[in-house]
Amino acid sequence: MYNIREDVMAFLNVLSQKKEKLDSLRPLPENSVKSLKEKLILDWTYHSNAIEGNTLTIYETKVVIENGITVAGKTLKEHLEVINHKEAILYLEELVKNNTSLSEWVIKSIHRLILKGIDDKNAGVYRKENVYISGASFTPPDYIQVPILMTKLVEKINNYNIHPIVIASVLHVDFVKIHPFVDGNGRTARLLMNLELMKSGYPIAIIPKEIRAYYYQTLDKACTQEDYNDFIILVCERVNNTFDLYFGLLGKV
Repeated sequence: MYNIREDVMAFLNVLSQKKEKLDSLRPLPENSVKSLKEKLILDWTYHSNAIEGNTLTIYETKVVIENGITVAGKTLKEHLEVINHKEAILYLEELVKNNTSLSEWVIKSIHRLILKGIDDKNAGVYRKENVYISGASFTPPDYIQVPILMTKLVEKINNYNIHPIVIASVLHVDFVKIHPFVDGNGRTARLLMNLELMKSGYPIAIIPKEIRAYYYQTLDKACTQEDYNDFIILVCERVNNTFDLYFGLLGKV
């Protein structure tokens, strides 16, 4: 089991209390929830894509999401990354609504949406070659090991009896460590992390592009030293930020 620091446990307890508070306010105002959902979809899509090098601004991303309009000077790939990410979020919502358990089929389906029209050959298909991760201190396992490692990961996540934020964090880290696809692993990892949070009734964690370097640093530490604490704290901070958006919208402190 993971050695969770006391400060991490304390933060998790605070967030559990915030969840209880938010749950006590349900049902939430319909229009307020709709406006916040639109904001979160935009922010999540923009930052997740920007982390991977997409050059669309948040305003350009908004135009593509809401109107499907192409932005001059931007590539088709960048437009598809926005459209695909939004579709993937809507797919997550359906999974949560239907109480669908995590499975390799779900993971491949999410990845297939991410790469749709960009790399259909590799969309939803485990890599059949070895890869390196630029800037990382670890090397993903040999491609031959990917199927069995993914089977074990899904089984592990589905059988955890631990705080949902820890489960979501571990899923993200271990998925990245396996790096099961040739491309789109980062976006898929963040989607899977938030899927686990959503299933447990927690707000999503949006990793802003401004902290990309620290995000990668905490991921690398977790992957190389099996010390997940800093990464869990990062996820807690981002969940806490989204909690604050909910309470701010509702006029609650």
